[in-house]
Amino acid sequence: MSAATTLAERARHATEVKHSRFLALAAPVATPEAALAFLAEVADPAATHNCWAYRIGAQYRFNDDGEPSGTAGRPILAAIDGQGCDQAVVVVTRWYGGIKLGAGGLVRAYGGAAAECLRRAPRRELVTYAELELAYPFADTGAVHATLNAFGADKADERFDAAGARVRVRLPAAQLDALKAQLRDATRNRVRLSEPDAPPSPA
Repeated sequence: MSAATTLAERARHATEVKHSRFLALAAPVATPEAALAFLAEVADPAATHNCWAYRIGAQYRFNDDGEPSGTAGRPILAAIDGQGCDQAVVVVTRWYGGIKLGAGGLVRAYGGAAAECLRRAPRRELVTYAELELAYPFADTGAVHATLNAFGADKADERFDAAGARVRVRLPAAQLDALKAQLRDATRNRVRLSEPDAPPSPA
């Protein structure tokens, strides 16, 4: 399974279908609030319709903005999913050209504009991060820090008590098992590892 991707930057694609103009605008977003803010920014009040969809992990929404149900927002969402894109919002604005497209024509026009916009957009890989809590004796501090630095792990919330040190680290989830093995080797298995209950966070 290929890694999920998101947009590296905003993208746009314009097309015309039977004199109706369609403009697809896409952006990377990390939250539903950011997706709706993008919609508010780019929607054209003078246009006939501003239809949209976003996908952020398991969260998604779409809106037909007055087009017949299922002919605009859902095809835009299908384009996002079909392009293997996550953490993305697409707004497709239509200026009516006087010729009705029919339900099938609308699905093709909205879905096609969104898909082409995403296909042309520069992408970046979405890296999923995980957190790990470590507890170790003072004597192993040097070995632990050297291992964390070698993996580029971000240290946070380092604390010391009578038993030694505790630190929380964050790193790409794909490197988690290798880091655990390296820490055990470096400390002769004196390090204690636990993963917080919080789910991995996407970057």
